[in-house]
Amino acid sequence: MSQATINLTAETRTPGTKNDARRVRAAGHVPAVLYGFEKTPISLACDPKPLLVVVHSESGHNRILNLAVKGGETASCVVQDWQVDPVSDKLLHVDLRRIDLAKKLRVRIAVHAVGESKGVKVQGGILEFVQREVEVECLPLDIPEFIAADVTELVVGKALRVRDLVVDSKLKLVGNPDQVVAHVITIKEEEVKAPEEAAAAAATPAEPEVIKKGKKEEEGEEAAAPAKPEGGKGEKKK
Repeated sequence: MSQATINLTAETRTPGTKNDARRVRAAGHVPAVLYGFEKTPISLACDPKPLLVVVHSESGHNRILNLAVKGGETASCVVQDWQVDPVSDKLLHVDLRRIDLAKKLRVRIAVHAVGESKGVKVQGGILEFVQREVEVECLPLDIPEFIAADVTELVVGKALRVRDLVVDSKLKLVGNPDQVVAHVITIKEEEVKAPEEAAAAAATPAEPEVIKKGKKEEEGEEAAAPAKPEGGKGEKKK
């Protein structure tokens, strides 16, 4: 199902320093730049509400905006990029890119699992997504919010590939058709050594260390042994 377009109003502003951008935000607007079609970029102050809907949606980059600039142009565009304050989560700036509704685009669409896999329900496996998005080619107004992937028949050892996805005739899947999208895996048990084996391994030191240690002890004993008296000089007289 194609996504609904969103209306966005804006007015031109004079580009300047960070202080100018702060004044735009203080007035309740979001600083933005509109570019594309080899036209000179335009600095705008936009209504934040429609932009917040876009940036907080799963398909933010793909939402089509009907932009109306006060006293200026109207254009179809998408949010190419945005900046958010990491502390307050407020929208700081957006980049808007003009698009031609009559020309096809290549975009990445989220894949959502539909149904309960037999590999999970019956075999006790885990459904794992190898990639959460696939690339499609279509007209801007035909971009779907997501692509549904039926995983009902997916069992352990079987994979759902790009070529298995069922999409609208208006969409063309691009990329490697054999690319795995999702599969069901089993939980592997880790092999653990028996306590007796672990204890025996810890109690048996490596042979080189034993030899090295024994040699040092022998050398130490020779050094500690008293020297034998020479010529009986060390014997006591009766």
